[in-house]
Amino acid sequence: MSDLVARTGRLKQRYENGYRLVAGCVPFRYRGSDVCDSNSGKTVEVLMISSPSGPGLLFPKGGWENDETVEEAAIRESIEEAGVRGDLKDFLGYFEFRSKTHQDEFNPEGLCKAAMFALFVKEELHSWPEQKFRNRSWLSLSESFGSCRHAWMRDALDCFCKCHECGLTRKGQFSLSSKLE
Repeated sequence: MSDLVARTGRLKQRYENGYRLVAGCVPFRYRGSDVCDSNSGKTVEVLMISSPSGPGLLFPKGGWENDETVEEAAIRESIEEAGVRGDLKDFLGYFEFRSKTHQDEFNPEGLCKAAMFALFVKEELHSWPEQKFRNRSWLSLSESFGSCRHAWMRDALDCFCKCHECGLTRKGQFSLSSKLE
């Protein structure tokens, strides 16, 4: 079993202007390559995880706590929920959503604001804190658009595609965005 332990509770959670602040990642790799090189012509795959609370797949994300930077929170959530480590490559943006499962005394409306990053995966852990509750799956970009449980995660995936010139967006249009450096 893993020595890693998932953080729990809400005492250290960050809240701002009525929103619970969340951090997460779109974990990715280039199939057939351990090099982060968008010029190599390799196929991009993203890692998605199952939810213990229903159908559809998710990207790892969770509460941003007071004792960490947003980048540290995103990396921690990727380890806890998906069992992957890697390098943050791009900030994809902030995405607002309403959580039905995370309404509490600090946030009765369940409003959340997620800071999402692209994470180039360098290591898949054999055991991780939430592996009993989540399965992880590597998917093509088209598969991942169809599997996203939430519309805001499809928006984050759209931004990922634009940042990485994947040649595909949710609408099937070619992207004109800059490449990874």
